[in-house]
Amino acid sequence: MSGAGAKSGAPDRRPIRTRGALDGRIRVPGSRSIANRALVCAALAPGSSLLRGISESDDTAAMREGLRALGAGVEVETDGWRVAGCAGRFPARGASIDVRASGTTARFLTAAATLAEGPTTLDGTARMRARPIEDLAEALRALGAPVEVLGRGGCPPVRVAGGGLPGGRARIDARRSSQYVSGVLLAAPCAASDVELEFAEGAVVSRAFLELTGEVMRAFGAELEIGAGAARVRARPYAAREYAVEADAQSAVYPLAAAAIAGGRVVVEGIPPESRQTDLRVLEVLERMGCRVARTRAGIELYGPFDGLRAVDVDMNEIPDAVLALAVVCLFADGPSTIRNIAHLRIKESDRLAALESELRKLGARAHAGADFLRIEPGPLHGARIATYDDHRMAMSFALAGLRIPGVQIEDPGCVAKTWPGYFEALEAL
Repeated sequence: MSGAGAKSGAPDRRPIRTRGALDGRIRVPGSRSIANRALVCAALAPGSSLLRGISESDDTAAMREGLRALGAGVEVETDGWRVAGCAGRFPARGASIDVRASGTTARFLTAAATLAEGPTTLDGTARMRARPIEDLAEALRALGAPVEVLGRGGCPPVRVAGGGLPGGRARIDARRSSQYVSGVLLAAPCAASDVELEFAEGAVVSRAFLELTGEVMRAFGAELEIGAGAARVRARPYAAREYAVEADAQSAVYPLAAAAIAGGRVVVEGIPPESRQTDLRVLEVLERMGCRVARTRAGIELYGPFDGLRAVDVDMNEIPDAVLALAVVCLFADGPSTIRNIAHLRIKESDRLAALESELRKLGARAHAGADFLRIEPGPLHGARIATYDDHRMAMSFALAGLRIPGVQIEDPGCVAKTWPGYFEALEAL
């Protein structure tokens, strides 16, 4: 059975091998969330930066090619990715960027393209053309940057006039995606004047990702404050530097959830105990379900429960990407579980709430997706062919069910290349 290292040539489905308790160590890819933020900062800094620990994936490749289209130099070297920055102003005139299916690339480079000398057009996959971006465009226009959303329903393609970002004060609606705010923040140090963003109704989904954005920006010399209802960025240039990208907590969720499901122990290496990556909050949920967790310099160690998984009722607004793996874990709990405050899952790489409801039912669970919640009631479980909706997290999450349920097959396994091309091989090695 060949691996799913890329979509071309990959098998159309992948059977998952059941097994007993696990005992393994794994190093997951570098954090895409951190990498794509660091790439933008380095591309806007003057001089050369070296970013270590970036893993090749569709998302990081989309960002790399997008920054190259804007005029930054990004070279993959043996010791890291070398970025030749543009000192706050991209030289491109008339660039066309394919953001593929990468939400961070679409949102971050829409804002960054305001700093290009001339116009930039950004477009992506059919699913990206259904993911809203008008709220970001409206905020950029309020800051003086002409941005036109060309697609239906406020979705890509997007045309950014370029010529610079004047700055000032704007109101931004971040109730659907924190990436709108992160995109503006990343561009703001290179604006003509300081930038202040007021959050509509004081609300931001996945707010912890804003803190991650601020942390990366500060590492490159930016000065900013992120408060409860607003953010402020000083118009001060970035500085080039060497920067190490941590292992990806979003990817770590899957081997950790594997131990919760199959039992035994898994150690994820490369994430320091003081890491502030948002998805590590899923550890608290897994502990509530009966798992035992230790965070040490060696990595994150998780032991599956000795007496079965407990059902949970949890608000996952801050860590939406971990919802899919958690939903699969809930298949094996001792009663119904409810995952709340997750309406924004409907505008991810797929309508993840609808997809979860459908595929959990295929495995025998009683699942119900509401406007902003998912309820999962375990039932007699059985194998099934799982549709993945061209969504990497659907494929990676439902593969975990096959650790205990015979007959699980994952359709279109190559979609995992978006974030973790070697995922199935890594899962098999646990």
